[in-house]
Amino acid sequence: MSPQSDPGAPSRPADHIDSVEQDAGEASVTQPKLGFTGWVRFAWRQLTSMRTALLLLLLLAIAAVPGSLVPQRSSDPNGVTQYFSDNPTLAPILDGFQMFDVYASAWFSAIYLLLFVSLIGCIIPRTKHHFEALRARPPRTPARLSRLAGYTERELLPAGDSAGAGSSEAADAAIDAAAKQLRQSGYRVERYELRGEPSVSAERGYLRETGNLVFHTALLGVLIAVGFGGGFGFSGQRVIVEGQTFVNTLAAYDSFNPGRFFNDTRLTPYRLSLESLDAVYETRNQEAIGQPIDFTAHVTVQGQGGQPEERTVKVNEPLYTHGTDVYLLGNGYAPTITVKNADGEVVFTDSVPFLPQDANLTSIGVVKVPDGLPEQLGMVGFFYPTQSELTSGAYTSSYPDLVFPVLTLNVYEGDLGIDEGTPTSVYTLDPSTMEQLTGGKTGVDSIELMPGETAELPNGLGTVTFEDATPETGSADAEGGDYAKSVPRFASFDVHHDPTQIWVLAFAALILGGLLVSLFVPRRRMWVKAVTKPDGRVVLEYAGLARGDDPGLDDAVTAFADRHGGPAAADEGAGSSEKSST
Repeated sequence: MSPQSDPGAPSRPADHIDSVEQDAGEASVTQPKLGFTGWVRFAWRQLTSMRTALLLLLLLAIAAVPGSLVPQRSSDPNGVTQYFSDNPTLAPILDGFQMFDVYASAWFSAIYLLLFVSLIGCIIPRTKHHFEALRARPPRTPARLSRLAGYTERELLPAGDSAGAGSSEAADAAIDAAAKQLRQSGYRVERYELRGEPSVSAERGYLRETGNLVFHTALLGVLIAVGFGGGFGFSGQRVIVEGQTFVNTLAAYDSFNPGRFFNDTRLTPYRLSLESLDAVYETRNQEAIGQPIDFTAHVTVQGQGGQPEERTVKVNEPLYTHGTDVYLLGNGYAPTITVKNADGEVVFTDSVPFLPQDANLTSIGVVKVPDGLPEQLGMVGFFYPTQSELTSGAYTSSYPDLVFPVLTLNVYEGDLGIDEGTPTSVYTLDPSTMEQLTGGKTGVDSIELMPGETAELPNGLGTVTFEDATPETGSADAEGGDYAKSVPRFASFDVHHDPTQIWVLAFAALILGGLLVSLFVPRRRMWVKAVTKPDGRVVLEYAGLARGDDPGLDDAVTAFADRHGGPAAADEGAGSSEKSST
């Protein structure tokens, strides 16, 4: 049936989808069904779009934020333990979302892999298209340059001088000169002639797209390098007390996090001894008394068969040695405690690291004595570098350096829970199977010691001594209580090995270089055409076109027109005409 016109809309057929006469029950426009293959193709195109890649990159940056907000098992296992102690309700919930293993979590890995695939899907077709564009000729000169940006004209020959073959030769010479100048300016040029009007088409700025591809390829390279580095590298932590030595073997680490493809034969043997740890605190600014200014760990490094080397490690200045980076993570005090039994025999002596609890290094530590006494003995200690008493009667530290050091100990007797071989943290003590002998509700005061002092253990078990580590030349008793060296310090080191560091650095430099090139190199096309006007004049038309935002395009076209299309072009065209006639 032939369509009839709608009276309300004479130009619209009666059976048009918007026609008022369209039957409401008739089917509307039917969209084509994609099917399984179509949906897969659609999903792939969305995933490999540049918009998706940028979104995934942003998500990856956001996903890395929790790794800096809560301690990570890979770098700070002691911090994770302390976080569970301080936040017994919140910590298990965060652990369920893998917040303590952010960089190895399923959700972080998913974003990482999707970004990886997205970048590959973006780069490969764009690289192919870019190479094809580099081999292609510059586009033909548009018929109407006046519609383009920066359009301007310069007269080549006036009406009286344009007759005959001379005008054609002058136009050809001017176009040849324009092609030469454009080529010298870095343009790719191609000469065209349409309906007797010679022209030159030029383009440059492909380096912009090259830089863009280098940027994204290098970003992909960083992802690959980081992946390989995580697979073949390792990260280990070790607490070292002043005077002690660490040997780079698997058993010597307090905690160790190897990559998926790590082999312990990759460990290069060397020794790292902590000679001393210097701490500098603010003493002049009354608003910041006690704030740390600098920490410096003086260490001695000795490789297999090599000579000892004195080196330093600072918080932001890691030590690179034997293929590993050694970072200074934290520090504190390690009081030297000696326990003797009732017969005066030493059953325990060691410098025990106490974990800082606040900025003034109020610290807590645990001493475990499994043998040598009738029952296993455990002590929970608090160390105050500069002890002061609060109004509540509790002790605290008012300054992080050793001014008035005090050690208090609560003693427990019973089963330490280590006889069955179950590993337990050296920084925690489970008192559920032990009897408390001092402190708390026992009615017996906690043991309180200063460096060099000894106290009796309850029930005649023996004695405990807080050793004074001050050298004899500067004893604490010599000059009115100088405790500067009376308690050893410890340093927490993170030993990190990444075999792809150089590659990451190289790719990072390429990312920066590619980004700068893609931002500051304009993509331009420029045309110059000799046109004979109806009145017989021969003029040179100039115009340009930018791909993207190029605020300098108009000025660039005008500057080139002034340089090429002025009197010099006319003189050159006239000279060429004279040579031809001669």
